[in-house]
Amino acid sequence: MTKHLTINLLSFVSIVFFQQAYSQKAIKHFIFFSRSRELIHDSTFYANTGISGAQITYSWKQLEQQKDVYDFSEIEEDLAFLKSKGKKLFVQVQDVTFDSTRFAVPKYILTDPVYHGGANSQYELISGNKLIKTGWVARRWDPSVAERFHRLLVKLSQQFDGRIEGINLAETSVEFPEKSGLLPTGFSRYTYLGAIKKNMQVLRENFKKSIPLQYANFMPGDSYDDLKKIYDYANRIKLGMGGPDLKVYSTFQMENSYPLIRKMAGIAPTGVAVQEGNYNVINPKTGKQVTVEEILGFAKNYLMLDYVFWYAEEPYYSRQVLPLLESLKK
Repeated sequence: MTKHLTINLLSFVSIVFFQQAYSQKAIKHFIFFSRSRELIHDSTFYANTGISGAQITYSWKQLEQQKDVYDFSEIEEDLAFLKSKGKKLFVQVQDVTFDSTRFAVPKYILTDPVYHGGANSQYELISGNKLIKTGWVARRWDPSVAERFHRLLVKLSQQFDGRIEGINLAETSVEFPEKSGLLPTGFSRYTYLGAIKKNMQVLRENFKKSIPLQYANFMPGDSYDDLKKIYDYANRIKLGMGGPDLKVYSTFQMENSYPLIRKMAGIAPTGVAVQEGNYNVINPKTGKQVTVEEILGFAKNYLMLDYVFWYAEEPYYSRQVLPLLESLKK
């Protein structure tokens, strides 16, 4: 055997050994309650020994109700209750909605001209050529808006770093059709990429004890190159990564974020959320509806995650997720 072949074989064996060893580590399981924070008071949740804690969504406008007037009382309340039950809190900061009637940004961001409208509508193309509004996203690429968001992250770190399990930012995916009048002012792939990196940098620099994590699933125009640049940057600054939608072997995700998340294993923490609708997708390897055991197996053996955030979607949550997680401790 030549020296070159020997080195390649050793590299292959090392990779296989790492993957096998990493898949043996214990995943931390959190229940994703989204905005339904009252559900943490259900004993079926907090008495389950296989659950590490709760992931709860807090919108920017909840946390900063007026300019420079911050209200973290809901986080404090949830944190205190979870701690009393031996559970942890993972905070998701939301600056985007998927409902055209709701905004996640504070009112002053929307009304003060310095923020250029504060948020832009996202669109989805249906029936071939019909566009519908699908929600609102903060103008992440706008320096005036970004500065205010970064200030929020700093304030959160000052109060909660080391007290919460972790904090994650909402997904990078945005949908803006490239038609006259619909593409936001100042927006481009370049400005957006830079803005996401800056968010990541602020998150990494300010959360030293709790886990900082960026959700990155797709980038504008479904650019894989831009998405890879996000993960390369995360690798460089050792920032946790992940995303929404844990869909077992989903073709679109397998061509985009999943391999990139997998490559982050052992470099920085990774976590993916089982979102609404993920429990009834078809597993392309079986042709049948996915099972929660298959979701867990994919999270552990392919993605090699540190965290799984299970959405409390019924009837799957009560009938399948809770029993599965309880069984992991037996």
